[in-house]
Amino acid sequence: MSSRRTTTIAGSLVAASFSAVLILSATAGADDQGPGSSKGGKVIDEAPAGVKLTTALPGKISVDNSSQEADITATVKNEGTKDSGEIRLLVVGFDGLTVKNVEGCSAIEKNGLPEGSNSGFSCSLDNLPAGESKSYAVAATYDLSKTGKICLPVQSGDGKKTYWQQGPVPFGTTNPSPDAPATPLLLGTDNKPVAPGADKLPKTGVGRDVLPLGAAGATLIAAGAAGLWWARQRRPERQAD
Repeated sequence: MSSRRTTTIAGSLVAASFSAVLILSATAGADDQGPGSSKGGKVIDEAPAGVKLTTALPGKISVDNSSQEADITATVKNEGTKDSGEIRLLVVGFDGLTVKNVEGCSAIEKNGLPEGSNSGFSCSLDNLPAGESKSYAVAATYDLSKTGKICLPVQSGDGKKTYWQQGPVPFGTTNPSPDAPATPLLLGTDNKPVAPGADKLPKTGVGRDVLPLGAAGATLIAAGAAGLWWARQRRPERQAD
């Protein structure tokens, strides 16, 4: 065997091994997300001293193939050393994922939704003590013929600042099972639609990491909240661990 041929084969084997490592690493990462993950989260505006607000979504959800219903748990956490004071959590759906209800929260008016979204709820908290968290039961539907994302911003009580924003982050599957009772979806996975040829649908949302408000301008919800809650595009970000 010539040295040139040996080198070519060796290079192919290295490339194949590297690809396998990438695939295995991606799979393990999805499995390691656990019951609650801040995947896709980032700090937008600086929180008060001693306050560290984050959110978590389940690493996996399941969509009923008959009803398209899915249950999601959205959690807001204060990982700091001081109480948060008045804040609110927003739960917003995009494309195939529609938020139908969030227990204990108020629906955002259609003209107050951010561009590209189809539904949303606002959850007000008078205070979140240091080291504590609060979870909300989210009822949603997911049209598996589309891609779909969810977003969890955490704002100041008046809506002028967004301390944290998770997403818009996708839920999806690369192995759809339309004949099964339910389809499992993984957080951070782009959905492969089940409809023939539908995998060529445009990507979810408007193709940016940050989204402007809709026709309501600076008004986010009917109660009225000033300020943009979606981060400015070129603002430096700190990614979640």
